[in-house]
Amino acid sequence: MIQIICNSEAYTYNTYHMIKAFYPSAQAVCRVEEKASNYVTVLLEDGRKITVGAADMPVEAPGTEKEAKIKRQIDVKLYGLLEEETGNSLSWGILTGVRPTKIAMKKLEEGMDETAFISWFHETYMVSNEKASLAWEIAGREKELLERLDYDNGYSLYVGIPFCPTVCSYCSFSSGALADWESKVEDYLDALCKELKFIAQKSSLKKLNTIYIGGGTPTTLTAGQLERLLCCIDENFSREHLLEYTVEAGRPDSITREKLEAIRRHGVTRISINPQSMQQKTLDAIGRRHSVAQIVTAYGMARELGFDNINMDIIAGLPGEELQDMEDTLRQIGQLMPDSLTVHSLAIKRAARMEMEDLKREDGKTNEVMSGMIRSAERMARKMGLAPYYLYRQKNIAGNFENVGYAKVDKAGIYNILIMEEKQSIVAAGAGASTKIVLKDMIPMPGSRKKKMTRLMRIENVKAIDAYIDRIDEMIERKGEWLWH
Repeated sequence: MIQIICNSEAYTYNTYHMIKAFYPSAQAVCRVEEKASNYVTVLLEDGRKITVGAADMPVEAPGTEKEAKIKRQIDVKLYGLLEEETGNSLSWGILTGVRPTKIAMKKLEEGMDETAFISWFHETYMVSNEKASLAWEIAGREKELLERLDYDNGYSLYVGIPFCPTVCSYCSFSSGALADWESKVEDYLDALCKELKFIAQKSSLKKLNTIYIGGGTPTTLTAGQLERLLCCIDENFSREHLLEYTVEAGRPDSITREKLEAIRRHGVTRISINPQSMQQKTLDAIGRRHSVAQIVTAYGMARELGFDNINMDIIAGLPGEELQDMEDTLRQIGQLMPDSLTVHSLAIKRAARMEMEDLKREDGKTNEVMSGMIRSAERMARKMGLAPYYLYRQKNIAGNFENVGYAKVDKAGIYNILIMEEKQSIVAAGAGASTKIVLKDMIPMPGSRKKKMTRLMRIENVKAIDAYIDRIDEMIERKGEWLWH
């Protein structure tokens, strides 16, 4: 076990996540000892020690600015020591945040050019030139797409369906196996429609720009239940300003012609059919209980019914897969030619059944395999005429990599960009759904001990399905306080 000792709570977050990025399969514990002589002390599993102390901090700055610079210097120094210790580097350097493209977007809006940005990004955060260039390319495309939106008067709607045919071993989302909840689905839809009607009424003077029905697996619902949900949306929300309407069809074992026909009938413009892998051995290992043939059949059925914007998701780094497995998956997807491809890097979270040990690779090998998979995915995406349009990172990604969405010029998922860039309000309904209200003015962050200011108000629905059903009036009341502030 790796032990991390910091002399201030302020240094724990970045230090812990940097250690986990360099040693993804190791267990690590972090504690604060205010009287510790070093800012950071790391005790490795083999007994060796890495320290960052006052002598490593050539910083002169006043007040809070000094504190921020010290934190940055700690990160830079620790990164260099870990790089030397392991012989590995991290593509995203010292960055621990999930939205690196927000940094690129800010610099783009400030007038910085690409060459200057790549140099600055590397010098400031130790980010590789390859990832800096990717972030800049995506920021440019995002900016072009987002210029179509009215941030002040527009909003997006997320609708969560927390049911799946089975729960995948790597999944940490708020979803449950349908077999455990089948008797509660109608009750859930009752509560969901009640929440949707409230949102529609409160938002009647706003412009609805995108709708995203996700989960879980929305097509776990029967055709009749899907019809009920889609009719509820039709009856309560105007499409006058709607630019995109997405339904995650998701698991191919949940897709039928009848369900696709219902989705098509209601004017949905974009769907996802998500294989995660085209290797049968992998699908079996992660609990996906469907065949590769079912993926191909579901995709063909969707094309036959006229869907012209289909996304497919794959995951790099699934247990048991090597580079040749990913390349074969990409070859099969290349034959299907989806309109967009989202490439996820495997992230193992605490709520998932899979353990990091399931990867069965040394940390250095994980980095090598993941890097190869991600590069192969980018090559295939570009060969298919798809360009990167959004990017985000997650905690506990093996190898400290990223998730990237690639799409044809006119098929980029606007909602996906909005959820990352946080420039427009997203109102969310359903169990575990998170509403983000972008305020016009800064306000004190609720619960902040340091009285931080924010323009982003988060309103969380309860995750448990039965609690959501029982407490739907409370969920509605929570939103009522902030729609529209």
